[in-house]
Amino acid sequence: MNKIDLIYGFIMGLLLAIFGVFLFISFFTNYNFLYGIEIMQANNSMGKLITIGAILNLGAFFILLKNNKELMARGVILATIVLAIITIFI
Repeated sequence: MNKIDLIYGFIMGLLLAIFGVFLFISFFTNYNFLYGIEIMQANNSMGKLITIGAILNLGAFFILLKNNKELMARGVILATIVLAIITIFI
């Protein structure tokens, strides 16, 4: 059961980052989601966009720790590390 919680946390971290990117593009640009992704990719700003989207992982991490879900919180941190590695190569 422990590894399942870690995987749930990892998936939660990735989904929250995608949702954060969606929120950023929706509220702070005049583009829709897919066109905003294309524009950011053309400007070589995908790394910055992923980093902004990963801010929601911080809130999820502290909420999970408060609810004694340490393994899910580790999964969120693992997702954040994977996203950081992805931003290095983009």
